[in-house]
Amino acid sequence: MRPSLLRPRDADAVRAELRRMAVDTGLPLAFGGEVHGDALLLSEFIGTRTGAMRGLAVRPSAGLGGASMVARRPIAVPDYRRSATITHDYDEPVLTEGIRSILAVPVVVDGTARAVLYGAHRSSAPIGDRTAAAMLTSARRLSDELRIRDEVDRRLRLREAQLANFGDQPADTEQIRSVYADLRRLAADTPALAGPLRELADRLAGALRGDAPASAPLTAREVDVLAQVAMGCTNSEAAQRLSLKPETVKSYLRSATAKLGARTRHEAVSKARRLRQIP
Repeated sequence: MRPSLLRPRDADAVRAELRRMAVDTGLPLAFGGEVHGDALLLSEFIGTRTGAMRGLAVRPSAGLGGASMVARRPIAVPDYRRSATITHDYDEPVLTEGIRSILAVPVVVDGTARAVLYGAHRSSAPIGDRTAAAMLTSARRLSDELRIRDEVDRRLRLREAQLANFGDQPADTEQIRSVYADLRRLAADTPALAGPLRELADRLAGALRGDAPASAPLTAREVDVLAQVAMGCTNSEAAQRLSLKPETVKSYLRSATAKLGARTRHEAVSKARRLRQIP
């Protein structure tokens, strides 16, 4: 994937999720990393005593992580040293760390393993069902975040290509508004990325207009709602897109309309555009 100057480092997301997973599960060891090309690179560690596994490149089908990466499903072994179900390519670093019971969970995005999260014990204590369920939740959460980041990058690349094709021609205003509304919706769905996504939406709108947003008394949520209304969404449709209740959307719309001195939703959208709060 081509790197984006606006995209946060995915390694930071892996590290943050591992920390959360360690707290949620109480596991003494948690580690993992991203898949780069065909190899899984172990880069993030919590609870390790040595640096034996740091920087280890795990090949497809090799070891527990490689098997999990290829199968795209969790795989556990209760006793790593004696397991006959995996290859033992990485025995030296794993056994140096004293790992015995271990579970590997792949982070799958659109059918491709993008990272692997591990949880382990140094004793023969099995990875229980609740612990496994918590690890699966972590993997799904990280998968959702990476999928959203991919979608933002995809839309930006599409926008760049369209602008390159347009040259000096005026940009497609309705398409700009659609991308802007989608970015605001993604921000509402992903609290951890809400700030960067909203900033990205506003930068995109400002860059395409060639000017900076003027100040206005609207809150971020009021702008979210107006952006959806501007696309023709009903209150119910806006609520579904923003993961809110219709009554909550109605309340935000009412307060935004009052702040803008508007009498109708359409007038509120028009005034918000004149104030450059939405494109």
